[in-house]
Amino acid sequence: MTVIEARNVGLTFATNDGPVHALKDVNLSIGKGEFVSFIGPSGCGKTTFLRAIAALEHPTEGTLTVNGMSADAARQARAYGYVFQAAGLYPWRTIAGNVQLPLEIMGFSKAEQAERVERVLALVDLEGFGKKFPWQLSGGMQQRASIARALAFDADILLMDEPFGALDEIVRDRLNEELLALWARTGKTIGFVTHSIPEAVYLSTKIVVMSPRPGRITDVIDSPLPRERPLEIRDTPEFIAIAHRVREGLRAGHGYEV
Repeated sequence: MTVIEARNVGLTFATNDGPVHALKDVNLSIGKGEFVSFIGPSGCGKTTFLRAIAALEHPTEGTLTVNGMSADAARQARAYGYVFQAAGLYPWRTIAGNVQLPLEIMGFSKAEQAERVERVLALVDLEGFGKKFPWQLSGGMQQRASIARALAFDADILLMDEPFGALDEIVRDRLNEELLALWARTGKTIGFVTHSIPEAVYLSTKIVVMSPRPGRITDVIDSPLPRERPLEIRDTPEFIAIAHRVREGLRAGHGYEV
């Protein structure tokens, strides 16, 4: 079942210095339950495309559908949760209070808010931290709280814009493992932006390689790796071969005119 469908999508920003062509001729289908990473150099449009899926930006060419409807309609139907690069937690709210915020806005009852907050904190291994404030948690734990907030209203799609980019490698590895376990437990469709080739290969069922501006897709790689992936899989020939193909795709992308 196709969840996200892009057909000849282009997106041009109007600026005082003239038009900026962020995306051009993007064609992509994402199936239900897939983990899809978007990788490319800075300014290649990967975050812009993720934001277009979330109806935070609007294509100027082509069509983009989410769950068979427009991105705007999918947003109104609360089809997705969105995790930004920074955790974006309110410092005056507890962790539980931050996770609870979208549920308050959506009008869930107090009892259901409490049940959902408890459940999603457990999903991201933050049981017992609900009464803490963001400044009392590490950067990795804050980002897990941000993921919990995006999961709180149980959308089928989770969009993640380079959520681990600011973390050190040890914490990042741990959160990569936890994210795969979370994906396995929930069966959600995940769109994930990253600059890291190993991260993209480790996490994904499909890797979308993008060129510099205007952002185009240079390669779409369906991963042959098993869904259960210990970190040690990164040393296998299969993993290294996929990483090499991603790297070649990134290099080929620089051949496009901008």
